[in-house]
Amino acid sequence: MTATESPTEVQPDDRPALEIPDALPLQPEDPPRVGQFWLRGRLGANAAGFLYTAAAEDGRDAIVAMMTEGSADDAAARERFVHAVDELPDDAVLAHNGSDDDDLALWAAFGPIRADDGSSAASDERLLAERRGEDVLSAVLMDRVPQAGKLRGPDFRHYWENRRRPGLFRIWPLPWPDALRPASRWALAFALLTMALIMALAVFLAWLLFRHAAPLEPEPVIPTPTGTTTVTITPTTPPPGTGSTPTTGPTPTVTPTTGIPTPAPTASPGGSPTPGSKL
Repeated sequence: MTATESPTEVQPDDRPALEIPDALPLQPEDPPRVGQFWLRGRLGANAAGFLYTAAAEDGRDAIVAMMTEGSADDAAARERFVHAVDELPDDAVLAHNGSDDDDLALWAAFGPIRADDGSSAASDERLLAERRGEDVLSAVLMDRVPQAGKLRGPDFRHYWENRRRPGLFRIWPLPWPDALRPASRWALAFALLTMALIMALAVFLAWLLFRHAAPLEPEPVIPTPTGTTTVTITPTTPPPGTGSTPTTGPTPTVTPTTGIPTPAPTASPGGSPTPGSKL
């Protein structure tokens, strides 16, 4: 720098600083809903589970902690999750898994959190619920256990820490929110009524089409003596131009056989002997 040069003035940067969002968007592997809470976004995660911001069907906000697939498969980790949730006050746990979810990942919802009205009380309730969710997941991971004695040897690590996808959750049946249930009931009733009207209209059209149709006449029944069977041969019509008349064959009558012997036929005079004659 020479004497004629002036120091370069640094202009203040007027660009606003990047703001970190309160919650990250849900990923495709995240559940859309657990229990009665619809998940809105991710707040944080570790090897033991995820923290989500959620809202109940009645509009209440909550923080949901859910285990990963690795920790959910470990019976000891599930016991630590249950124990950490049981240690919290009753009014701080809004909901958790039912007794029929043994094959699903454990989750728990923490609150209550009032609506964000800009007051410090609402912010404090949210931070307290987030801290409780973090404590539960840390108890599963055991990363806050105080060190006893001098650290020696290799560090401890769970065998399931690499499996960090969300644990199993039930997608179906997915219930409707309360806000849509009345509308869905009316829609279902309207659909059933429409189907009934369509079926009634189809039956009415079929009746209009076939009401004047001639009834099918059954074939004539020829009376025969008892114990005989009659076979009727239908006359055939010759092709046009042949000049022949339709012919009909005899109607053979089959008589039932009985156990009474019949005399053998005799030869006619001047003729050949019958099959039953020896001469």
